[in-house]
Amino acid sequence: MIDVILYEYMHEMLRQTNHKHLRYLYGQIEWNARLIGIVGPRGVGKSTMILQHIKQLGTPSDVLYVSADNIYFNSHTLVSLADDFMKEGGKMMLIDEIHKYSGWSRELKQIYDVHPALRIVFTGSSILDISKGQADLSRRALMYEMQGLSFREYLLLRYDIEASVFSLDDILSHRVELPELEHPLPYFREYLSRGYYPFYSEPGFTQRINQVVQQTIDTDISQYADIKPATARRLKQMLAIISRLAPYKPSYENLPQEVGVSKNNVPDYLLYLERAGMLGLLLDDTAGMRALGKIEKVYIDNPSLMTVLASGNPDLGNLRETFFFNQMRVRNEVKTSRESDFYIAPYTFEVGGKRKGKKQVECVKNGIVVRDDIEYGAGTIVPLWHFGMNY
Repeated sequence: MIDVILYEYMHEMLRQTNHKHLRYLYGQIEWNARLIGIVGPRGVGKSTMILQHIKQLGTPSDVLYVSADNIYFNSHTLVSLADDFMKEGGKMMLIDEIHKYSGWSRELKQIYDVHPALRIVFTGSSILDISKGQADLSRRALMYEMQGLSFREYLLLRYDIEASVFSLDDILSHRVELPELEHPLPYFREYLSRGYYPFYSEPGFTQRINQVVQQTIDTDISQYADIKPATARRLKQMLAIISRLAPYKPSYENLPQEVGVSKNNVPDYLLYLERAGMLGLLLDDTAGMRALGKIEKVYIDNPSLMTVLASGNPDLGNLRETFFFNQMRVRNEVKTSRESDFYIAPYTFEVGGKRKGKKQVECVKNGIVVRDDIEYGAGTIVPLWHFGMNY
């Protein structure tokens, strides 16, 4: 018999969950699949989304939500819980923060193999590598990666302003429309400062961001890469240095000296920080898969994180580029441009302020000027905030 404390915990979490607005990823998930994994950086709303799903189902009695760090698991296993749940007629189990449970992959595989009628949804850190677990779940699980709020989602959650998702072609054709929002720029400034994370309105926002950074490096990356506390401190130092220089052109000579690490380890450290949602790595336009490209620029992952790391005073030009890269990478393959800032086939993008000219892309086929501080565009000039409507 399942301990009633788990049901009490689930219903308390459901009581605190607002399911009025669903995130962009919700409709893309095949919720009827047998094994679903949802990964993403800390604080982007994975827990809220799976609780919303339970509410969307009507909070049925054959569904159970648990957090993998619940004290219940000090004396119980996931396997024994699944066994008991099935005996009580359970059909769907949602396990939050699976990366906090030792041996998670082996037990999930056993549950999957023993209980074919049970559907399992789990969430975990974005650095969690499902193929690195002790059991091979890569052929069994449908994996989804979740990002923070787009500008479109922020307007919906914060101000109840609804807008459609606009494709890149829609944006470049000036089809973005927000009838409810006459002047979007003040809202856009607010979004850049604190809108990427769903906890934007909670007290102590800056402190919460700093806690996200600390927990991500000290716990998520450290456990994944099995690194020592001294190395974790160097990763924080590396992040601090890059936050001052971003967009940063990787130097495998200077950065190792400043941080005190081997230059052979720098590419791995950059990758860890990217996968954990701390950095964005912009690759060159090498033909083929993204993984084959060379790192050309390193960005802080998102504008809100950049603002906090810069003590509230980020470089405006860098902030604009960070926003563009962060928002467009969700649905597009963004690479560096040899002539300008970014390349999304077949377009080249130059990002700047309202006086940004066309000189840098005037001789480039399909060159687009992305300007901040303007409400509307025309021709090859497109407002920066429009690119926040892509997901």
